[in-house]
Amino acid sequence: MAAAFVAYLHYLSIFALFALLSIEHVLFKAPLDLSRARSLMITDLVYGICAGLVLATGVARVLWFGKGAAYYMGNSLLHAKLGLFILVGLLSILPTVVFIKWRKTVKAGQVPTPSARQVRLVTWSIHIELLLLLVIPLLATLMARGYGMIG
Repeated sequence: MAAAFVAYLHYLSIFALFALLSIEHVLFKAPLDLSRARSLMITDLVYGICAGLVLATGVARVLWFGKGAAYYMGNSLLHAKLGLFILVGLLSILPTVVFIKWRKTVKAGQVPTPSARQVRLVTWSIHIELLLLLVIPLLATLMARGYGMIG
């Protein structure tokens, strides 16, 4: 029963991660208003928490609740999934830093005014993150069917 619960939590957190990033994509449009700026900051914080949950439940599945660490560590697709997840995490740093820098402005009741370059970079970052997140379940599906075994 514990294995099923951890798997469920893992899948649910993946869906939430994608949903939260989609929300960021919809909300991050110039010109901003105060309400959307606040929503973006909260959404990004929850996105980070959710990413941690994806990672924690994934590690739990590999070590204790899945097919065994040897199976997963010997699968090149797991390494590809982890690499993509790390890349998504690295790409998410830019929007997070931008949103964190808004704190004082938003606390003062003012609307942040990101530059055209920031808007472009954050938008591209979110687009690439969404694209990469779409590939990870494909790799997981292939891995679950025995593809990617090394040796």
